[in-house]
Amino acid sequence: MWAASTLTMMVLAGLLPDFQLQSASGDSMTRVAMTAASGAGAFAVLSALVWPILVRALLLVPALVLGLVVFFLNGGVLLVALHLVPDGRGEINAETAVVVAAVMSAVASATGGALAVRDDDAYRRRLYRLAARRRRRAGPDAGCPPTPGTVFLQLDGVGHDLLRRAADQDLMPTVGAWLREGGHRLTPWRTDWSSQTGASQLGILHGSTWDVPAFRWYEKDTGEIQVSNRPTSATELQRRAVEHTGDGGLLTLDGASRGNLFSGGAEQVALVLSVAARRGKENRSRAGYFAYFSDPANAVRTALSFCAEVGREIGQSTRARVRGERPRVGRGGLYPFIRAFATVVERDVVVAAVIGDLLAGRSAVYADLVAYDEVAHHSGPFGRDAEKVLERLDRSLALIAKVAEHAPRPYRIVVLSDHGQSPGETFRSRYGLTLQDLVRAGCGLPVPRKVRRTRSGAEARSAVRAALHRPVERTEPPVVRGRRSEPVVLASGNLGLVSFPDVPHRMTKEEIDRRHPALLTTLAHHPGIGFLLVRSAEHGGVVLGARGAEVPVDDLVDGKGPLADFGPGAADTVRRTHAFPHTADIMVNSFHDPVDGEVLAFEEQIGSHGGLGGAQGRPFLLSPPDLSPPVADGTELVGAEQVHHVLRRWLREGSGPQVPVEKSPAGGAGIASFTVAPPGQREESA
Repeated sequence: MWAASTLTMMVLAGLLPDFQLQSASGDSMTRVAMTAASGAGAFAVLSALVWPILVRALLLVPALVLGLVVFFLNGGVLLVALHLVPDGRGEINAETAVVVAAVMSAVASATGGALAVRDDDAYRRRLYRLAARRRRRAGPDAGCPPTPGTVFLQLDGVGHDLLRRAADQDLMPTVGAWLREGGHRLTPWRTDWSSQTGASQLGILHGSTWDVPAFRWYEKDTGEIQVSNRPTSATELQRRAVEHTGDGGLLTLDGASRGNLFSGGAEQVALVLSVAARRGKENRSRAGYFAYFSDPANAVRTALSFCAEVGREIGQSTRARVRGERPRVGRGGLYPFIRAFATVVERDVVVAAVIGDLLAGRSAVYADLVAYDEVAHHSGPFGRDAEKVLERLDRSLALIAKVAEHAPRPYRIVVLSDHGQSPGETFRSRYGLTLQDLVRAGCGLPVPRKVRRTRSGAEARSAVRAALHRPVERTEPPVVRGRRSEPVVLASGNLGLVSFPDVPHRMTKEEIDRRHPALLTTLAHHPGIGFLLVRSAEHGGVVLGARGAEVPVDDLVDGKGPLADFGPGAADTVRRTHAFPHTADIMVNSFHDPVDGEVLAFEEQIGSHGGLGGAQGRPFLLSPPDLSPPVADGTELVGAEQVHHVLRRWLREGSGPQVPVEKSPAGGAGIASFTVAPPGQREESA
């Protein structure tokens, strides 16, 4: 505000002949700026000190002349302020002082308003007023039950070890205080092989990760590619999960879902992908945007932060290029705006929706904050860019916790993540070709000339020639008998999936070897690949590794063979994925260095997740002390489905009368769900 007032005073001094900020002999621009800063500062201080007294005096002034008196008094304050400027450089007559004071007050008011809407305290107070008005309109009978509600806040992509380090280094002081003073428990848990939001959040909210082999995969029975963050795919995955479990989800009773891929069965949704096509005016997914931006103060707050974030990303990416930082991926084009949307717009809308839910007294809220995950993909999970995002996420947690203290019912805040992120350069940057290029070369299909010149491409093509007993590579395209389509190669972080769409069933190792005799050998022996999973006519399924390693899935043991570097639980997750109906013909997991935790992403990401290896498979659960421990001492929390049952148990604790209802999901074991006594009348969503 001081800077804006200084600039306004300099502009007015240049426009008005009776207003001077320099000596008769003239001053430098720097000296004029210093004079303007002194005058603007004195005017602001005097206004702050004098106006409370003048307001009391103005109560005696008739209303008809009040406005005129205010203008003259404001001009008088400016005259006094300019007399306090050193060396008498500030000169103005009384009439001009009234005009200048009025303009400066208007600019100060506009600047103060713009800055205040970015202040969390001012933002919180405004939300309190809105909630109080809603409660008055709802009437005295629209009370909330005294039982506690629960808020689940998902920090997308933040691993257990990263959160612990951020708390210890005071990057996240709110989380650190909870761990040190509040007695919160920090519990790690282990993801499935597919360590990504689509599988984890589906399991957390709907209790099933069955038949979700990756973030994206090809389904032979429909000929479609499912992508977890595509609205139609999210809708289908949610439908399958509900059908599999026989239960609507975690949030079916007075719940709210904010910023998630899936609804969890909540009636109140905002920015939820699985209901993005919903047409209802009140509860369609995009209603969260309309509700948030209908308040001009929110629009200003977010617009200013959005522009600042775009500039921040451009500056950070430019600095990384100039310094030659490695590993590095491209961050141009629309990415600065995509990052700003994820780290500012999505965050602001979701946080506002959660605050509205708290003030409305909802029983259960689940919200996803995706900011860190988006930045870590492109800047690395441990870079300064990602650390800054963690600091801002911590402020959001503090804001929500502060609002919860003033909510109409007590709240328990649970913070969790869906997966972590593992660092490492991309497969392409290390070897000069993509996984798709390597698969095509191993199949003997044409590849770009640049790929043929790489060592990996040349070795793959040599393996093909040797397998087909061709001493010289053919220059003409091979003659193919029958109709064959090219393989579909998809990537989910450091997990790759290879499918042959012209074969209606999941191909066996023997069938793949007959069709492409060099492919599996080429992939398994590549230094950037850790292991392969394929179906086998002889063993049911086998895991292939380097140097001819071939282990049936039933004989897999953690820490041995091809899974030696992938930590505990790897064998079970591979066996489980092998049983999925839509597992790809070839599942490819990248190399993993257990010393530094690095993996090689098959996508253009230097912080990745989606497969096995490193921090990506070790998210966290941070719970307050009044909730029961997630698991017994010495027991590990494994899989998103187990996390779902823990969260269900917590919703039951202290929530009033419960009626257990056993439901048997289709194709799975019985899962106990509970119906909680309904709370008081619900309020409409903000």
